[in-house]
Amino acid sequence: MTETLAIVLGVALLAAACVGVKHRFWPMDPDDEPREDVAEYISMMVGVLYALVLGLALVSVWDTQSSAQQHVQTEASAAHQVYLLADGLPSGDARRMRSEMTSYVGHVVNSEFPAMAAGRPLGHRGWDLLRDVRTADWRLAGATASQQVTAQEVLAQLSVLDDARRGREGDATSGLSPVLWFGLIVGGVLTVAFMFMFGVRRSFTHVAMVMGLTALITFVVLLVYQLNQPFGGLFSIDASSFTRYFPGA
Repeated sequence: MTETLAIVLGVALLAAACVGVKHRFWPMDPDDEPREDVAEYISMMVGVLYALVLGLALVSVWDTQSSAQQHVQTEASAAHQVYLLADGLPSGDARRMRSEMTSYVGHVVNSEFPAMAAGRPLGHRGWDLLRDVRTADWRLAGATASQQVTAQEVLAQLSVLDDARRGREGDATSGLSPVLWFGLIVGGVLTVAFMFMFGVRRSFTHVAMVMGLTALITFVVLLVYQLNQPFGGLFSIDASSFTRYFPGA
């Protein structure tokens, strides 16, 4: 958070310095009009279009963030349900399933979440552990009718877990389109640049206007950048959904 505020303040001060240079070396002549209607109209259009780009980017990254949070919670809940349902299986299969589910969750918490935060690929180890959990359900020997029903419920929860895991992997590798990033950066620069075309005679007023607009744009772009990293950055999703159910993971 401190770094974000420092960047916002730094960019705003840089814009203020540019305004000071403009008023120092290119001051308005006494006969100049206070403002130009054409520049005002173009600046308004650029501002509206940039607001649309900002809105589209924010909606996109917010949807990804919400989707990632939902997938993590669903996966953790399904893993917990499988662990609990194992009590209804034969004792040997129950111990095996609980052990393999604990191993899977431990891998997710200790290996996959740090990898997602660093932007590294997850590999196949998690899928291999999940396959071990799934095959454990078919080792039932002499199971009663109720145990067979429990086994079917375990399979249903494993299917939910599988879908949630796929969603989490997709969220970890998704990101904002480069086209939108281009629009955010170029649009922000153009929006601030048009503020230099208005004939504001008072340098302090001009500095306040440019600093405020620049700080706001920089803050929103940094917000988009942070939300664009569901498992890393300021608003990262951690493994607390798993460790809540598996404290020893």
